[in-house]
Amino acid sequence: MSTTHAETVDGALPHEPEKATLEGRNKVLSFWLFLGGEAVLFGTLFATFLALRNQTNEGPTAGELFQLPMTAAATLILLVSSLTSVFAVQAMHRHKVAALRVWLMITVLLGLGFLGLEIYEFAEYVRAEKFGMTTSAFSSAFYTLVGFHGAHVAFGVLWISVLIGQLYKKGLTVVTAPKVYVSAMYWHFIDVVWVFIFTVVYLLGKVG
Repeated sequence: MSTTHAETVDGALPHEPEKATLEGRNKVLSFWLFLGGEAVLFGTLFATFLALRNQTNEGPTAGELFQLPMTAAATLILLVSSLTSVFAVQAMHRHKVAALRVWLMITVLLGLGFLGLEIYEFAEYVRAEKFGMTTSAFSSAFYTLVGFHGAHVAFGVLWISVLIGQLYKKGLTVVTAPKVYVSAMYWHFIDVVWVFIFTVVYLLGKVG
């Protein structure tokens, strides 16, 4: 078997893509360190939000502002997208490149749906509730935390879209396989962060 074929899925790509090459292992390790830094950053934003959430400056409070049905729909969309990214990794393990691309495309579409709802939510807050970035300390903390997460989702959508293009061009190799695995790790991370946002910002805000 030639070196080129040995690098493809049809050759003998291990079922754990991060073990395929030393470069792949280093990518995964480096990304775990990156996610650790991101977790600290989000933790800081959560702490800031909790400290400022009652400082409304006579503007809308969380209880008056948030509409849980729409936020719950966005949460469901993002959780389903996490499941589709799992299906993508499973398809990669089974060496089914076409299925892998399909599941990644569905993940991207769900991510775009989530972003669409979030943009609509922000627009409604500004238009109907006059709840802007500078309305109060609470609004600044809210838009910073939720918007920062939204930016991560947008980056993830772009990253996975580029990866889909690479899979069409190069197929699944020991170079592209770790990228699939790492992108799935990233997507799960932003899904977990959103679960905390939904709980701490929206649920506790509505109840409190």
